[in-house]
Amino acid sequence: MARQLKEFDVIVVGAGPAGASAALRMAQKGLNILLLERGETPGAKNMFGGMMPKCPVVDDLIPNFWVKAPWERHVVKRTLYLITKQSATSMVFETDASDDSPYNGYTLFRPVFDHWLAEEAQKAGAKLLCSCLVKDLLQKGKQVIGVTVGREKGDLRAKVVLACDGVLSFLAQKAGLRKEFSPSQMAVGIKALFHLTEEEINERFNLVQAQGATCEFLGCTEGIRGGGFIYTQTETITAGIVLHLDALKKSGIAPYTLFEQFIALPPVRRYLKGARLVEYSAHLLPEGGYRMIPRLFTDGMLVAGDAAALCYTNGLNQEGMNLAMSSGFLAAETVVDAFEKGDFSSKQLRQYETRLKESFVLRDMKIFEKAATWMHTDRLFSEYPRLVNRIMEEIYRSDGTPRKKIARIGLEALKGNIPVRHVIADLLKGGKSLIW
Repeated sequence: MARQLKEFDVIVVGAGPAGASAALRMAQKGLNILLLERGETPGAKNMFGGMMPKCPVVDDLIPNFWVKAPWERHVVKRTLYLITKQSATSMVFETDASDDSPYNGYTLFRPVFDHWLAEEAQKAGAKLLCSCLVKDLLQKGKQVIGVTVGREKGDLRAKVVLACDGVLSFLAQKAGLRKEFSPSQMAVGIKALFHLTEEEINERFNLVQAQGATCEFLGCTEGIRGGGFIYTQTETITAGIVLHLDALKKSGIAPYTLFEQFIALPPVRRYLKGARLVEYSAHLLPEGGYRMIPRLFTDGMLVAGDAAALCYTNGLNQEGMNLAMSSGFLAAETVVDAFEKGDFSSKQLRQYETRLKESFVLRDMKIFEKAATWMHTDRLFSEYPRLVNRIMEEIYRSDGTPRKKIARIGLEALKGNIPVRHVIADLLKGGKSLIW
């Protein structure tokens, strides 16, 4: 007997920010949407506490989005640390404008935020099915016509499948939209959630009320490409490290060893003093930037969010959630147009890529295209943090010996550590990546 086929207009795989945003938008437009989630609930697999920059599409999804959304704090202070085991140099940015609504960035707790956003999609008419593992694509020739899930009578049909199934996206690979990623394009994030009272967090980070802070750290990973971070939520702090997979494998050091060393560093230890560990986890991240983005569409299928590698860092900015939600929204708009025309071919769905190219999503990623290569410069994560701290230590040294001009201090610090030609080459590469 043939298995019973259940039909929908669109099946969205993955109820993270990209998938839930897309499901919400398409349900608002009257489409019959099935939103599939592998976890027990949306957000159950994410222990993420981090920052989401202001994202223009959210108010198109839900008017007064940030009045209704369950965010934790608005970010008013950003600190970059160049750190060694013995010393740390920090640069702090604060502006009064960050304290004015609409805020420039928000810290979120993903289990809460993802659950809320998926509920909004349900309220708009989308059907949510959790604890549901997608095992395969259904295809008719080159056309994607649905998915197979790991349940009895598990064939589900749709005119369009939207893959928002994470960085390893089995569906994108199955559809022939991407090859396996190289370890040099991937990173692993080790994150832990610590509990403190709201008052303790405010005191330690010099905040008031719902103000929030973020901290990024370079030089804390034993020379392995990567860095550390701290984000403040209302009554919790997320602390963690991100490590490039190829460099981590080459080092032979266990990632949790590096994490323990990170939280033992004096500046981090002061923030976490007396905090109670709630939970920790690891998660893969796309780190290849613009050149990592796969083909985004095929007949009957689109790819969004981390599944489309829409995440980037340039050493100063780390963005992902805003790109994910924007890509989900633009994918939804493309699908709505496809239904109006009754055309679900690759030719019609390629409008999604056009929309992304016209938006800040691919424009920003294209601008910082070279940054991913520059961030593979090992010296950024080892020699340079030590160099800066050595220079600062000499500048502030007071022991009765004659002082030196800063240029001489810098040249003496370089001597025997980094050849000047390497410094010049790194500056030029960094300039091309970030400045001109």
